Amino acid sequence: MAENLKGCSVPCKLPWNELEAPCRSAGLHCEDLGVNKANVNEFEVEFLCDYKKTKEKEFYFVKWRGFPESDNTWEPKKNLKCAKLIKQFHLDLEKELKRHNRRSIPNKLDEEVSRFLVQKAKARQCLQRWEAQLNQTRNSPGRIFVINDVDFEGPPKNFTYINNYQVGQGIVLDEMAVGCDCKNCFEDPVNGCCPGASLHRMAYNEKGQLRIRAGKPIYECNSRCSCGPDCPNRVVQRGIQFDMCIFKTENGRGWGVRTLQHIRKNTFVMEYVGEIITTDEAERRGHVYDRQGSTYLFDLDYVEDVYTVDAAHQGNISHFVNHSCNPNLQVFNVFIDNIDERLPRIALFSTRAIRAGEELTFDYKMQIDPVDTESTKMDSSFSLAGLPSSPKKRIRVECRCGSDSCRKYLF
Repeated sequence: MAENLKGCSVPCKLPWNELEAPCRSAGLHCEDLGVNKANVNEFEVEFLCDYKKTKEKEFYFVKWRGFPESDNTWEPKKNLKCAKLIKQFHLDLEKELKRHNRRSIPNKLDEEVSRFLVQKAKARQCLQRWEAQLNQTRNSPGRIFVINDVDFEGPPKNFTYINNYQVGQGIVLDEMAVGCDCKNCFEDPVNGCCPGASLHRMAYNEKGQLRIRAGKPIYECNSRCSCGPDCPNRVVQRGIQFDMCIFKTENGRGWGVRTLQHIRKNTFVMEYVGEIITTDEAERRGHVYDRQGSTYLFDLDYVEDVYTVDAAHQGNISHFVNHSCNPNLQVFNVFIDNIDERLPRIALFSTRAIRAGEELTFDYKMQIDPVDTESTKMDSSFSLAGLPSSPKKRIRVECRCGSDSCRKYLF
């Protein structure tokens, strides 16, 4: 499809990110593309396909960005200014040679090995494009990275990244009719502020960490409140604050999510979002998902089992968070601008300190877990009696979490 780029009056059939190569080939200078007289003869390496070495030199078979593979050329290492790509190429090469029980790099690679390296490079490119798309779509500070060191699997098909609930047909969200009049909700709440009006204590301390136990709802200040965006009772609505990585697991659990930053105990990590559907529709879809061996259905049964969140085809990074029988995340019901208790927002909070690089997990069949009130400074008046149920995933599969407390099957 032709598109007008950066105000250019001549329509071009190439997208903006592919224009640089033809401009260089034609010797054209373009300030917007960064092509000038000094660098017009420099071309960008897209990825490296092969390797060989003689007594004096090392050579790489180069795929040039913007050119077909028929234009690939052998280049001496000294001519290449792509240290990161060379390093990644050798990491992939060493891993593949190790798989074939070969320790040293040969002077010339086997065709099978070079074909693997090309497949790996193309798969990585595909994931990098998806990573860029995810970061363009997200509306919160936490960045998203994607990595697959296991196989050639690319982005999931038929999945759209969203930031908030998508409401299904016939479902209406009832917006909050009133807000609080507080100027400082934490130090000087008026009439108990938003959580006080519902006979619940403030959910967070001054650092934004939970101070209530699992099972109790969270009522945050909303768009009608007098307090500002820095109000300590606005946590979930600020979105994901941590950089995270979607990665391919090595034990058959598909994709997973790890945090790239340290997360303190009782800290908001992410929301579980998707399409809101009726339980009848969820039952129908559930039979299909069961046959596939996975599900993304999350029952919203805080007061009654009427609605379900389906994140199978629309969701955020929580779509990729795996189950564990010994999780580091806990689910809470949260109400902000919606007062319909049948439709809470689902927030995941850390149950303990989580180190950078650790996988994030929650229990798909979550049960209320007793908490040490002294160490967590949570509400000591908490009682399980009379509490509404907590949201939980619908799932009927074999568990592969690998924890010492693994239940083996989730039914």
